[in-house]
Amino acid sequence: MNLLQALNAPILRNARSPTKEKRAIPAVFTSTLAGSSGSYAAENLSAVYACINIRSSDMACLPQYVFNRFTRKRWENNPALDLLNVRPNARMTPFTRRKLLEYSIYTTGNAYDWIVRDPVSREPVELIPLVGTLVQRQITKEGYIWYQVTNPITREVFYLPQEDVCDYKGPSRDGVNGEPILSYARETISAGLAAQAYNKAFYEHGGQPSGILTVDAPMSGYVKDANGEDTDKTLKEAMREEWERTQAGPTNAHRIAILDYGLKYQSLGISQRDAQFLEQQNQTVEDIARYFNMPLYKLQSGKQSYQSNEQQRIEYVGSLQPDVLQREQEMTYKLLTPSQIERGWCIRTNIMALLRSDFNSRASFYRTMKEIGAYSVDDILAKEDMPEVPGGEHRQASLNYVPLEDWAELSRKRAENGGGGRPGKGPEEAAEKQKPEEDPEEAPEEEPEEEPEEETGTEE
Repeated sequence: MNLLQALNAPILRNARSPTKEKRAIPAVFTSTLAGSSGSYAAENLSAVYACINIRSSDMACLPQYVFNRFTRKRWENNPALDLLNVRPNARMTPFTRRKLLEYSIYTTGNAYDWIVRDPVSREPVELIPLVGTLVQRQITKEGYIWYQVTNPITREVFYLPQEDVCDYKGPSRDGVNGEPILSYARETISAGLAAQAYNKAFYEHGGQPSGILTVDAPMSGYVKDANGEDTDKTLKEAMREEWERTQAGPTNAHRIAILDYGLKYQSLGISQRDAQFLEQQNQTVEDIARYFNMPLYKLQSGKQSYQSNEQQRIEYVGSLQPDVLQREQEMTYKLLTPSQIERGWCIRTNIMALLRSDFNSRASFYRTMKEIGAYSVDDILAKEDMPEVPGGEHRQASLNYVPLEDWAELSRKRAENGGGGRPGKGPEEAAEKQKPEEDPEEAPEEEPEEEPEEETGTEE
């Protein structure tokens, strides 16, 4: 029993299948589609283990919420939300459940959530993760899928209907059965394991220093025992064993070699093939990283620079979107009711949470969203898990922006107003500005204004 099966064992040991009590198990199946079994030996490669561990951990860190695509509002008290973000079952945290599922998808190609429902309301009350090696899909003639689950402790087999199972899968050739990424990288992983075995054998059995022992006279004959009789071991074999005993292995590295009987040591140095060994290892890491869309800086490989790492981080987050979308669609269909889905409710994942560690990128994003009126101050604070502030609910936008449909009219008015002058300047004012200034000495004297006659009133 592997680690993934052991994690599921306590749950399955104490669980009761609702299908045994309420549903009849079909007797005839048209086909059995077993989940693919990943090779756990592949995880002995550090690059493979790192890719699986990093991607599954990143997927497990993403918060989820119930969202209405029509009104763009969140449903904070939906029953499924507590299972996703608070406690999926009595034995697991949300992070543990999601990491287990993602780990199973990458290693076996499949993972499942057993939805335990309330017998009356049919609302989901528990989510029990099942790894791909414990489940087989069985399809009836009508196309209905039953999931055959094997208890890893008791080996008991029970069946779950398709509406009570969230089916997550990796790359699929038929749309039903997922395949692990490890199966596509089989050749690369095999070459990496062979190189790793070669490297291990080199340090375990390679002589230090490495070279050839030579003697002027031929070394023929056999080793003699205490009585002076020949044994089955030749002198060459005895000399080789003695050299390996005293000079081979990491514990004997760089020891001084003492040669007698006319022996001479000739160093061979490092061949060109051995010199390229490290380069080949780096190439293997790069090849494995491509299969998992993993940036090299996360594997402590390749050239490191802040700007390139930042761009790779953004591209890496984008590569998670297909996996995130597949999980969202499956959970929406299985955890929400048809009426809720019809009203626009769905399960969403905040993939932007992976960029929170980059302060500069996050600040630039918030600034842009606030300037265009997409986010209010409270919206930004909510994403940073900070409380709201008075007046923070109002959205703001720059007055320098105008609708495109009004641009032609505003451009015409600007041209009429003198081509970019201040608002309200008419053509007469603009022409007046173009007149040359008059010499004050030559200017005609202004006639004094006549004082208005004092009005006199008469009494009526």
